[in-house]
Amino acid sequence: MKATAMAGLGLALAVALLTAIGLSAPAAAEQNGQSCVPPAYLLATEARLKGVAAAIKTSRKIDVLVVGSRSSTILSAENSAYPGRLQALLRDKLPGVEVNVMVEMRSKRTAADVAAGLSALVAERKPGLVIWQTGTFDAIRSVDPDEFRTALGQGIAAVKQAGADIVLMNLQYSPRTETMINPAPYLDAMRVVAQEYEVPLFDRFALMRHWNETGEFDLFSPAPGIDMALRMHNCLARALLAFVMEAAQIDPAEVRNKR
Repeated sequence: MKATAMAGLGLALAVALLTAIGLSAPAAAEQNGQSCVPPAYLLATEARLKGVAAAIKTSRKIDVLVVGSRSSTILSAENSAYPGRLQALLRDKLPGVEVNVMVEMRSKRTAADVAAGLSALVAERKPGLVIWQTGTFDAIRSVDPDEFRTALGQGIAAVKQAGADIVLMNLQYSPRTETMINPAPYLDAMRVVAQEYEVPLFDRFALMRHWNETGEFDLFSPAPGIDMALRMHNCLARALLAFVMEAAQIDPAEVRNKR
C-alpha cells in the first residue's frame, strides 16, 4: 500500500477503530455500554474454554493475556481500554476469583510476527487464556491470506501446547477504510482456522458493523471524539465478557455460591 494511503488509514483508525490501550474516563462513561447489547447470535460459540472453566472452578484464579498489533496510538490509561474494562467486569461477575488481564500489543505487527513469539510469551506470562486480536495490519499490508491462515494456525498451536486456552478476535470494522483495505479474505481465514482448531472466534468486525448500522455508533464520522471511543471500548468489553462466559460455560451464581 502506498505511503499516503497508509497515513490516511492510520488517521481513520486512530479513534474509531480503537485497538489502543486506553484513555482516562469519568465514572459516568462506565455505564454507557449498557445500551449496546449485541444480538445473541454474535456471542454464540460451540468452541469451549475448558481450561478457563477449570481454573475458575478449582484454583479460583484466571490470568488473561491480550496480544496482537494495535493500529493506532492513544495515550495510555489501562482502566479505560477494553482489556482493563474486561478485568473489572470479570472481577465483578466472578467474586472470589482472582482475575488479572495483561496486555502485550505493539504497533505494526502481522499475525506471523505475533505467532513467532507466542510460545515464549505464554511461557513467560503464564496466562490461562490468550485473547489474540489480529488481522487489521495484515489487511493493511495485503499479506497473502494463505500466509495469514498459516500464521494463525501456528500461533494457536503454540498457545495450546503451552497449556493455555485461546480466543481469536478478528478485525475492526470501519466504513471509512473499505476503499483502502479488503478485510474479507482475513475474516474468512479466521473463521476457517477457528473451526479447524476448535477455538472461539470473537467477531469484533460483525459487532462493530451491527452497532454502526443500528445507529449505536457513527463509525463514518470523521471526528468521532473521545466519548465514542470510551463507549466503544466499554461495549466491546461487555460483549467479550459475555462471550468468554459462554465459551467457558461458567454460571456466575455457581461461582458466587462457592465463596
